Amino acid sequence: MHRGSCLCGIVRIRVDGPLNPPDACHCTICRKVSGHYLVSTDIPRDSLHIEGKEYVSWFRSSEKVRRGFCSKCGSTLFFDPLTGTDWTSVAMGAFDQPTEVKTHIHIFVSQKGDYYDLTDGLPQNER
Repeated sequence: MHRGSCLCGIVRIRVDGPLNPPDACHCTICRKVSGHYLVSTDIPRDSLHIEGKEYVSWFRSSEKVRRGFCSKCGSTLFFDPLTGTDWTSVAMGAFDQPTEVKTHIHIFVSQKGDYYDLTDGLPQNER
């Protein structure tokens, strides 16, 4: 079981089971949402439990995706595909330590910021 929260603690998450290896998304939207790039893990919806759901604000960033934030402190918490999946992605920064996982891939590197380099040797997908 893994636990986490937003910065102010009003939204708390619990994941029953292990976390999937996270990916680091460098797309323009994730960079703007997070202030850098977003590292998140896909959690089966039936394993994700959220306390304080009433404090999660959802922003529909495209026709296919909504993103969840704490309405009190602004923490980035969720990336939620609206159709065709049985998972919600949770920002790794929300989890309490230890998470027992390591980032496994960089995605959307074609859109990454020009102010940093990727030197960790992980696979990189253009999209």
